[in-house]
Amino acid sequence: MWSDSVTFVSDVPGKNAGTSGIGGGGASTEELIRLIKGAQKSVMIESPYLVTTPLSQGLFREVIARGVRVRILTNSLASTDNLEAFSGYQRERDALLAIGVDIYEFKPDAQVRRQVMTGALQPTLGYAPTFGLHAKSMVVDDHIAVIGTFNLDPRSANLNTECFAVIRNAQIAHDLRHAMDVDTQPDNAWHTTADFNPDGAVSAGKRLKVWLRRVVPKAVL
Repeated sequence: MWSDSVTFVSDVPGKNAGTSGIGGGGASTEELIRLIKGAQKSVMIESPYLVTTPLSQGLFREVIARGVRVRILTNSLASTDNLEAFSGYQRERDALLAIGVDIYEFKPDAQVRRQVMTGALQPTLGYAPTFGLHAKSMVVDDHIAVIGTFNLDPRSANLNTECFAVIRNAQIAHDLRHAMDVDTQPDNAWHTTADFNPDGAVSAGKRLKVWLRRVVPKAVL
């Protein structure tokens, strides 16, 4: 599919010179903030790591107050292999839910894996491999698609050199939104609420390990 409205956004390598500590932002951070602030109806985000800050929480609070629906799909404790990042998310999960963010957590045995990865091999594998989310995508108002390398965390915002494409095309945005909708279906993700989260799907040992990671400051996750 061809589109004549594509913008490529990239940080300057070494965007953090150390003068702002581990803050400072960058071109990719500024553009994502601008896109979310411009939303009129909906923002749908997929990010394997979801470590929010007062800035990002304030941004979500602002657009939700205007009637914008914000949905985020991220890894569950059962599907992630990054316990440090999950610890950062876990600390702020209740705050995000209180703001009004609709949260889904990916299942390690998501049925969609059979369609996109293991379908042909599944009969010979003899086991179901853990399937984790790694997409970094966003759809704004069903007509802007964003696909790139940016995780929703302080490292991507302030330290790492990130890039993404902003595609202003309703059909592409629709197709990406549909793929995200599939990923949030009950066969593929848990719907996390103030009364339920799927942390209990893992062993007590893994829960303890992620709890111990709370000693790591969120700003470096």
